[in-house]
Amino acid sequence: MAKEIDDLHAQERTGTGKGAARHARREGMVPGIVFGGEQDPLPINIPFNELFKRLKAGRFKSTLFNLKVDGHEDVRVICRDVQRDVVKDLPIHVDLMRLRRAMRINLFIHVNVEGEEVSPGLKRGGVLNLVRPEVELIVTAGDIPDHITIDVSKLNIHDSVTISDVTLPAGAKPTIDRDFVIATLTAPSSLRSAGEDEEGEAAADEVPTTAGEEATENQE
Repeated sequence: MAKEIDDLHAQERTGTGKGAARHARREGMVPGIVFGGEQDPLPINIPFNELFKRLKAGRFKSTLFNLKVDGHEDVRVICRDVQRDVVKDLPIHVDLMRLRRAMRINLFIHVNVEGEEVSPGLKRGGVLNLVRPEVELIVTAGDIPDHITIDVSKLNIHDSVTISDVTLPAGAKPTIDRDFVIATLTAPSSLRSAGEDEEGEAAADEVPTTAGEEATENQE
């Protein structure tokens, strides 16, 4: 299933250079450029509020967008750079790259969970901790998965799911070159507390006698 791609709206920018960029910023826009593919670079303006909202949401540089510019066909783009004001740390220019369907890119893909209703660990009251709600994968721009799925149906308490347990979509691979954890199943707080109490009682039983107690025992 292909991932639904968010729209990013922009306007074609008339004029180039610092003067046109400053005018765009005064109008509440962030100037930018769209490059790549077999087309000429396209100067654009993106509404500041929309860009700022997406930057605050995070992972802007690893998110695929459907760029919509009046008078031009929609095109898939990914951000390659965001220039910021050195004092205010606000965006002042953005570079977007057009994507060909065969191009390989890094994207964060959502993790779905299945098998929760039959997991023996969850039935005992265990808590599923989704360490990575999203996993960064290298995927093909023309075949981006909507999600990957982890199966917790056989998980007991203290078990975990790693990336090697997941069947990845064809052509996709993790950006991290090791077997990292995606989710863990931990004991419920009641069991953890009971275990801590038992450990405390065992430790108390093993406390050595004091010097006073030893003297009393010697006198006896």
